[in-house]
Amino acid sequence: MNRQKQITLNTNSAGLTEFTDQAAYFVRQSGIDTGLLTVFVRHTSCSLLIQENADPDVQQDLRNFFHRLVPPGDDASMNWLTHTAEGPDDMPAHIKAALTQTSLSIPVSQGAMLLGTWQGIYLFEHRSRSHSRQIVLHLN
Repeated sequence: MNRQKQITLNTNSAGLTEFTDQAAYFVRQSGIDTGLLTVFVRHTSCSLLIQENADPDVQQDLRNFFHRLVPPGDDASMNWLTHTAEGPDDMPAHIKAALTQTSLSIPVSQGAMLLGTWQGIYLFEHRSRSHSRQIVLHLN
């Protein structure tokens, strides 16, 4: 038995948006007791993370780290970028997505995701303006 659903997350700017509760609800409603949840984001300038969800400082530190690692293209040190048609944050967003992941696999047992105590599922938006992001949840 397989179940699949697409959800939409709206982002305001670069940063992390937790959607653990939406994924957990999908798993509970699926009727599948044991399986594997695949989470896939259908975009190339954002990514997915399983990360600590207890202390918001973790999210801030991750945003700051990736900003320092790959700053926006208007920074003089990033003048080597050629893909700039969609703005100075576009190619850096693609690089950040390439360094992270666009899909996650989460085991399911007894109708629940087997996440650790402090783990949450996040969309990591790498663009500076708001976007509507589609995420596919697939459980089998």
